[in-house]
Amino acid sequence: PEVVVPRNGKGGILVTEQELRTAFDFFDVDHSGVITLQNLKTRLSVFYKNMPVKEYRFLMNNKAEMSFDDLKNLLLENEVKNFDPVAEAFKVYDPDDTGFVDTAVLRSIFENLGFGDVTD
Repeated sequence: PEVVVPRNGKGGILVTEQELRTAFDFFDVDHSGVITLQNLKTRLSVFYKNMPVKEYRFLMNNKAEMSFDDLKNLLLENEVKNFDPVAEAFKVYDPDDTGFVDTAVLRSIFENLGFGDVTD
């Protein structure tokens, strides 16, 4: 069955203010009230080992730092149409496209995020 992605008023992916706050807090590693390029690298390098700097800059909207309001203005009324956030997130945990979560990848992600050793 096809997954229906909720849409905002512009036809883009619906993102709630609570989801934005959760994402912002995750990336605001040092709790400074802004997301920096280094904050983004710290978090995303756990999931994407070889992401080029230009992609980090793109995600930061070519800014040195991003406030919660900047993130909200960028994403709340987005017009992204051909994107399934769940499917994209799953790809991180299934790098070989097997259709299953790779437990070694999952373990590595949790350990790199600071949750300590993860056992079976």
